[in-house]
Amino acid sequence: MTLKNTAVELFQTVLPHHLLSQFVSKFTHSENVVWKNFLTRQIIQHYGVNMDEAATPDLNTFKSFNEFFTRELKAGARPLTTEQGAIASPADGVVSQAGKIESGDIFQAKGKSFTVTDLLGGDSQRAEKFNDGEFTTIYLSPKDYHRLHMPISGTLREMVHVPGRLFSVNGATTEAVNGLFAKNERVVAIFDTEIGQMALVLVGAIFVSSIETVWHGVVTPPSIKTVRTWQYETDAPTLEKGAEMGRFNMGSTIIVLFEKDKMNWNEDFAAGKTVKVGEKIGS
Repeated sequence: MTLKNTAVELFQTVLPHHLLSQFVSKFTHSENVVWKNFLTRQIIQHYGVNMDEAATPDLNTFKSFNEFFTRELKAGARPLTTEQGAIASPADGVVSQAGKIESGDIFQAKGKSFTVTDLLGGDSQRAEKFNDGEFTTIYLSPKDYHRLHMPISGTLREMVHVPGRLFSVNGATTEAVNGLFAKNERVVAIFDTEIGQMALVLVGAIFVSSIETVWHGVVTPPSIKTVRTWQYETDAPTLEKGAEMGRFNMGSTIIVLFEKDKMNWNEDFAAGKTVKVGEKIGS
């Protein structure tokens, strides 16, 4: 590990992650018009947010900064791939990594990885389905659309809330903190699909005030110390490909897992590629 990586890890380790995130949440949910509009305009200008895509481009219609941050897009702004057997991108963002799960390990960055078992909450039986399967990690920056959509159609089988830290998930921290995504607080959604099980893992990060799903609402907070699990054996929600499944209140990362020999990523789908919700990323 380089001196720079050591410094990044040490600095972030000592930060009071949840306390800072709770503090930021109060500001991002504030309905003070002056504060809300100031912060929104700063983010739009600094990150180059494309408000022409927003269903409601008028900033005055958003009650809080968080409403702006989780804004809906215009109909047709994210066309859903119509190709037979296509896997659609679940998010706007940049591909952090994509590839095969090697003997239960997921590649994070040079010299760093984490296990599927740790990522999915420590249950080896839950993780077994994904041994030697496929994964991708997609990072959402502040300029991106922050609602998450289904890569393929599926019926929800299980949801797991895994408590943890809230390290940043930017490139520098990903390179510095080993097992980062299996350390951060996260929500795991396991779906039964036509090609086997699929896991969508919504990873929290510093300043992410909450993670929501369409069937449950806010899952985090509360931040507690024990893993929580919900089983959906009856009345399980079924979501079609392209349907909204959740959202980040502030930016973060989504990880997608598939079983072995069930799908392949596009040839150009690799670290550094920019993707949009609904476009084909595999088949």
